[in-house]
Amino acid sequence: MVLSTTALYRAYCRALIGVLWVHQKEIIAAPFPVAVVERLIHATARNPNPQYHYFDRHFPKFPSYLRRAAIMAALGQASSFSTRYDQWQGGIRKRRDALPPRRTGENALNPPLYRGQCIRFDEQYQHAEIKVWSGTDWIWTTLRIAAKRHRHEAPQNKALSPMLLADGSGVKLAIPFEVPVQFPSRKAAQRVCGVDLGIRKTATASIVSADGTVVARQFFHRGADIDRRDKGLVTVRSKARLTMGKSGTLSKGFCRAVYRKARHRNLDMAQRLSGEIVAFAQDHGAQVIVLEHLKQYRPRAGRKGSTLRQRFHGWLHSLLARRIRERAEESGLLVEFVNPAGTSEHAYDGSGAVKRDARNWSWVTFATGKRYNADLNACYNIAARFFAKMLGLTGRNAQACVRGKSSATQPRIPVTLSTLWRHAQAMATEHEAPTTAPA
Repeated sequence: MVLSTTALYRAYCRALIGVLWVHQKEIIAAPFPVAVVERLIHATARNPNPQYHYFDRHFPKFPSYLRRAAIMAALGQASSFSTRYDQWQGGIRKRRDALPPRRTGENALNPPLYRGQCIRFDEQYQHAEIKVWSGTDWIWTTLRIAAKRHRHEAPQNKALSPMLLADGSGVKLAIPFEVPVQFPSRKAAQRVCGVDLGIRKTATASIVSADGTVVARQFFHRGADIDRRDKGLVTVRSKARLTMGKSGTLSKGFCRAVYRKARHRNLDMAQRLSGEIVAFAQDHGAQVIVLEHLKQYRPRAGRKGSTLRQRFHGWLHSLLARRIRERAEESGLLVEFVNPAGTSEHAYDGSGAVKRDARNWSWVTFATGKRYNADLNACYNIAARFFAKMLGLTGRNAQACVRGKSSATQPRIPVTLSTLWRHAQAMATEHEAPTTAPA
């Protein structure tokens, strides 16, 4: 019955979309679009003869809450098509020869369940009563909740109306929760967690205080999962050689299952690692998680025959940053992004530029001869740049670049962890100086 309810809701939305194509202009211009659509499809005492009798005949006793939700969902799909078509006409296209978007009545919409009207829970969230379509009438049926998470256990969280997800794998309830979160002030932060997202190590994090003290540090890496993902992707090359032959072309959807598994492994790694990083920041009292702004960054591949290009394709920088931000905001932590230029190129102790190890790029050598881990050095500088910005230390003499594009003769000084050391030392000297003038 649950599957038939979802199929009935989708058929109702599909029929609504056809009505919206015809009356789109008058519906959008109306102050209350839902009321206009209801007058077209639903008979009432004040509206005994609607223009379209199809809905009351083929969808008898359709609940009013579901009807209005279906109208809003259909309006969203019609509005989305209009926006994409206007963009195509205006020349905003991915390719010059891109075809215009096409109208379609197919959808994969899921029915929302309004509390008290379409769904009722018990106090322990063990069972749920759902109003479903039996084939002849709308009835209440009780379903047992087999598994759930822990957001409902927090008394301050407010559960909103769930959505019924029914597919071939089973029936699920997607219940959104309103989580009240009070974020700390950026300028009042005393500890931050600097995170460097790398290729050899998935993530490296360190807890840094405002005076430049490194409180804790940790590597986050899931080597076994990465090996499984890369091992599956290696098979694509051998399968492509056997499939292409002399034509040199592959069919649409080639190795779809292999790529799907790789995406799912990346998603699982991002979810697990983001939880570990947020827990690490909370355990050490960090108020802010600092990441590099890598949205527009396009890495260069290695020499011919190397596996660096494949590693960049599996890099989790954007996915992991997005998951960290989602988890941190729910936990009451701020997430800030800093300029990534030069974080790995300069030593955290202020000794100057570093030199990468030719055999192992995970290590760098400082100008003083000291060898250090490259990812740890980078995450120190990432955390320092946040404090430098909050303390106003990012002026002309403390920039992220080695040398500016202007004609100035004096090179700019990069922001590193030593910048916080010098600032803390200057502040201590200022406080120790006498405040009264001699007589």
